[in-house]
Amino acid sequence: MSKREHVIAELAGLIVAIALPHPMRVAIDGVDAAGKTTLADELVSVIEARGRTVIRASVDGFHNPREVRYQRGADSPEGYYYDSFDHDAILRELLTPLGPDGSRMYHRTMFDYRVDAPLLEPASEAPIDAVLIFDGVFLLRPELINSWDFSIFVDVDFDISVPRAVTRDVVRSKKELSPQIILAKYNQRYVPGQQIYLADARPREKADVVIDNNDFKNPGLILL
Repeated sequence: MSKREHVIAELAGLIVAIALPHPMRVAIDGVDAAGKTTLADELVSVIEARGRTVIRASVDGFHNPREVRYQRGADSPEGYYYDSFDHDAILRELLTPLGPDGSRMYHRTMFDYRVDAPLLEPASEAPIDAVLIFDGVFLLRPELINSWDFSIFVDVDFDISVPRAVTRDVVRSKKELSPQIILAKYNQRYVPGQQIYLADARPREKADVVIDNNDFKNPGLILL
């Protein structure tokens, strides 16, 4: 078993060991391109192999409309932190229904930011012992932190995460955007927005577990 596989197995063990009278809500937080989505996807099969149903969701399914996201300007760090996501919808449609005394009727996603339009999908019913694995930026902010049953912060230095993000976003744009344009966006909007979040919410201190993901193949697991 590789170091990464060992860390994933240990993390999955911590999650399934927690007994709750409702579905378990797990946040995987971190800066852009820290490796949150990859970690979340890796956890799914390991948790399922231990007999638990996994609900996989992401903050990307809860964007605000474009006019709200960019109301402070396309390069605004404050706009990135404060305006990007619909926290009320995350609570109303997902976290509260899966929480104590919730109906267990939930929506995994509510908005398609790619076409800037709401998604109208029927609600699903979660098994009582399901595990929600939810990844995204800004998850341990004051509006959401009390609605997680277990939280993970994926910690990566900006000098590692930003090059990863630029490479990823060039591919996503099908090379329509140059690395220089994408790097400027991170330097002007995304990194300063993350810095506001790190100072405001102190997610490294508040998470249950920190994953040092600077070396992707050899992550470190820190219990807080």
